[in-house]
Amino acid sequence: MVNQDIINAYAKLLVDYSLSIESGDKLLIKSTTLALPLIKAVYRLALQKGAIVETDIDFEDRGKMLLEFGSNEALQHKSILFKKAIETFDAYLNIRAPFSLKNIAKYPDKAAIHNEAMRPVFKTYFERTADRRLKRTLCEYPTQAGADAAGISLEDYSDFIFTACKLFTDDPKQAWLDVRQNQQRIVDKLNSCTKVRYLSPHMDISFSTQGRKWINSDGQTNMPSGEVYTSPVEDSVNGFITFTYPAIYRGVEVEEVRLEVKDGYIESWTAKKGQELLDQIFEIEGSRRFGEAAIGTNYSINKITRNILFDEKIGGSVHMAIGQSYAQAGGKNESSIHWDMISDMKNQGQVYADGEKIYENGLFLI
Repeated sequence: MVNQDIINAYAKLLVDYSLSIESGDKLLIKSTTLALPLIKAVYRLALQKGAIVETDIDFEDRGKMLLEFGSNEALQHKSILFKKAIETFDAYLNIRAPFSLKNIAKYPDKAAIHNEAMRPVFKTYFERTADRRLKRTLCEYPTQAGADAAGISLEDYSDFIFTACKLFTDDPKQAWLDVRQNQQRIVDKLNSCTKVRYLSPHMDISFSTQGRKWINSDGQTNMPSGEVYTSPVEDSVNGFITFTYPAIYRGVEVEEVRLEVKDGYIESWTAKKGQELLDQIFEIEGSRRFGEAAIGTNYSINKITRNILFDEKIGGSVHMAIGQSYAQAGGKNESSIHWDMISDMKNQGQVYADGEKIYENGLFLI
């Protein structure tokens, strides 16, 4: 059983720092029944702050049953509460607490119907989160499924999550304020440049950030965080990139994805494992352009867990996402997919900004 003091510290960090809940805020908490200790702690604190709180709690196999048994009408239905919250609420907390991470990709056609129906809702989501009209945070509650995916015990996985969130420090909020300050110098440098190049034995890819903005991800939109990211100019990406870490989508793991890119368009793709899924994904509108380029800075996350919330933050890595751009970074690509893929930079990895080497072997030089 998770220590209640840590759960209370987690809830306080989410309410006070990540979401900055104020009196009168309308908050939606979305999770599963496995995360009830954290849900209850957040609910209590948010109420004490004067918030109005709604909950959307999934039970085991809910999503699987929708895909297996749902009619077209059911698949196209948009949750009334979720849609209302995305359109009008002030805050949204998604506590991921999976029962299972097993493959549900045997229903790709039905998943596509559901994703397409939800597309306008997610468009609103990206628009309202871009300027913090909707304060949103994504976080993780330790479950056996997550621990199994990471290949460690549930106890070790719990410690991993809480360490990554800095919950064992004397003042977690101050620890994240320190991250914000330290990363600001990095984004200030990157925002003074317009041409970026990622170079390693696994990649040589460049892109323009003219008119775009690098974002300091400091634990508000994601907890934990620890990255700097932008949306590259859509037609400016050129070169190739191989993602050395495994990536998971729809429960399917892919390995050693290699993308060839010309003028922003992904012309070819291969994978050592998961080629069929890639072929399906690149049929989705907007998926053959990049929505994000980023650099991970959380050195407390030093191993792969097959959980993108953590893996994309690995200190000494870069990642790029196909599909949906970030409006707050100036991105314009639209898609129903946003899939992050990660590559190690600790062995001969370099990042250049306007021709200047600013990063080498997993560390910034600035």
